[in-house]
Amino acid sequence: MTDRAIFLTHEEVEIDPDVPVPDWGLSVEGVARHTRFAANSALDGVRAIYASTERKAREAAALMADPRGLTVRMQADLGENDRSATGYLPPELFWPVVDQFFAEPDRSVRGWETARDAQRRIGRAIRALSDRAPAGDILFVAHGGVVALLRCALLGIEITRSQGQPHPGGGCWFAFDRADGGTPTEWSAI
Repeated sequence: MTDRAIFLTHEEVEIDPDVPVPDWGLSVEGVARHTRFAANSALDGVRAIYASTERKAREAAALMADPRGLTVRMQADLGENDRSATGYLPPELFWPVVDQFFAEPDRSVRGWETARDAQRRIGRAIRALSDRAPAGDILFVAHGGVVALLRCALLGIEITRSQGQPHPGGGCWFAFDRADGGTPTEWSAI
């Protein structure tokens, strides 16, 4: 069987406008969904787990690692697109900016990292981590925005929001051949 790269997005989070976005943790439902998914046979071949340094991704990765006796390795380049210029935006402001982010991938929208730069960053991180990980499947735990950008690159298509995860609260995954970066599987919700 071919070794795979599996991408998992973190589940629903506890949104707190007074806390920096990278410090938001998983919600109770998010923890429950990740805990259930940790027993999924799709993860049986996982030999290494890498996560974004953001709290929600670290928490999700730990829930996947613990039953396997694995250590989560943190990688800042797996982080969500840099939105520190705006910090928290309420939904009625956030989603239109997300639409612009995907529609204008070479432009910084409201000071955010561009979609193209985020796509390059996560692509470089995946290649580097895949090259040094042990044989077997690798699980990457990251964020919906950058993982949608990665899917576009894997499919060889222009950046589009249409490759985003199907569940609005997160907690979705797909896989692809680790060696050749081939076409990814369809998204699945956990």
